[in-house]
Amino acid sequence: MPLKSEVIPNLGAAPTASDIILKFIRESIIDGTLDEGEPIRQDDVARMFNVSKIPVREALKRLEAEGLVAFQRNKGAVVTSVSEPEIVQIFEVRAILESSAIRFSIPNMTEATFERAQAYCDAFALETNVARWAELNWQFHSCLYEDADRPYLLSMIRSVNDRIERYLRVQLSLSSGQETADREHRQILDLCRKRNVDEAAALVHAHIMRACESLLAHRPKATDKS
Repeated sequence: MPLKSEVIPNLGAAPTASDIILKFIRESIIDGTLDEGEPIRQDDVARMFNVSKIPVREALKRLEAEGLVAFQRNKGAVVTSVSEPEIVQIFEVRAILESSAIRFSIPNMTEATFERAQAYCDAFALETNVARWAELNWQFHSCLYEDADRPYLLSMIRSVNDRIERYLRVQLSLSSGQETADREHRQILDLCRKRNVDEAAALVHAHIMRACESLLAHRPKATDKS
């Protein structure tokens, strides 16, 4: 007898213990609670969530795939560090991918896209919680790429942003970081409204690389554990 899909519950909708632990550890890395090189003790995390080590290990393996955690001999899981040359390369990849995405997206943008992007832009400018800046920054940028209808490209962009989100928070909190980002966001959105593909793509690329330069200029050299 063929199965009727409409009566099968969506088991993937509810977060698993591994999902919850992954989100907790990722946020702890991104907000700096867990510093670069710091060990993540599976026993402690398991006790904290009152679970076995299995979902903890699953979460750590997924974070390893994201580049946020590495497994080292005699240490177990530790928070990864990213050297300055690696940061530059990651920002370069982000700039290439996102400038390409906006090229694909602009011809398909609608007024609804512009309204959503404007709302994210305004929320970003008014937000005083540093922890929210990187999230709103991502929402603004990704909103402008969705009309590209390139889900694989957007997934790659999301992965790259996840890799450096902890550094984006630092960069946005630097002197005038939020103000500069807000000004350039509005310029990008204006170019999108005008359907100026070339200038919008160029500004997205420059916007991302300027953020990289700002981050490196203010990054304490002691944290560069390359």
